[in-house]
Amino acid sequence: MTSLQRHDRIAFVASASTEAQQALAQLVALYGNHDPADADIVVALGGDGLMLQTLHEHMHSGKPIYGMHRGTVGFLMNEFGSHDLHARLAAAKESVIHPLLMRATDVHGVVHLHHAINEVALFRQTYQAARLRILIDERERMAELIADGIMVATPAGSTAYNLSAQGPILPINAALLALTPISAFRPRRWRGALLPNTAFVVLEVLEGDKRPVAAVADHDEVRDVRRVEVLSDRTISMRMLFDPGHSLEERILSEQFGH
Repeated sequence: MTSLQRHDRIAFVASASTEAQQALAQLVALYGNHDPADADIVVALGGDGLMLQTLHEHMHSGKPIYGMHRGTVGFLMNEFGSHDLHARLAAAKESVIHPLLMRATDVHGVVHLHHAINEVALFRQTYQAARLRILIDERERMAELIADGIMVATPAGSTAYNLSAQGPILPINAALLALTPISAFRPRRWRGALLPNTAFVVLEVLEGDKRPVAAVADHDEVRDVRRVEVLSDRTISMRMLFDPGHSLEERILSEQFGH
């Protein structure tokens, strides 16, 4: 939907790159800079890494986030421009995304809670492949997966690491999650699964002492996990704004055709 709100009070955040810092100085001189707590909107200047960091920091604020590309990868960003920013923000289209909640239990029985916007992934920690058991909604779906790891990806994250691991691209509004193996050895031909976004995913580590596994929710890592539970956290809604014709829906669709 098109945003109808005014965004007079802008909070700018920027990565540490020279390009982003120059853009920050230029925009602050034109539009001022408000504290994020008092702002109507947060404008992030950088790449996708900064956008993920900004979304995490403001996950519970309900404030819209608008990114402009001043970094390396800019899939989640709009093109940079300093002219008439208020009009651009007023015309921007909104995409609402929900994060994943990871509940990881380590070898000591300690439970770690982290949110992920892109994906929750399990990785082998040593030279030996991980052995994993997969349960969906408390029903065993795979007694043993031998692989470098596995991930649960959101539609927003489906074009990131998930795509590199040959996972499917999901439309941003699809009520789906991608369950994608990482270099699967057995079953050798298993390519993963599409799950409803209401699914409760449990990944159990087999032979964890011999084959240790780490779990990562975006950038938060937990070592030596024994059990990882993943579900979509519908209690959190994050609002991302995109210029007309450059929405996240359009970018994900274009990505499927190699653009």
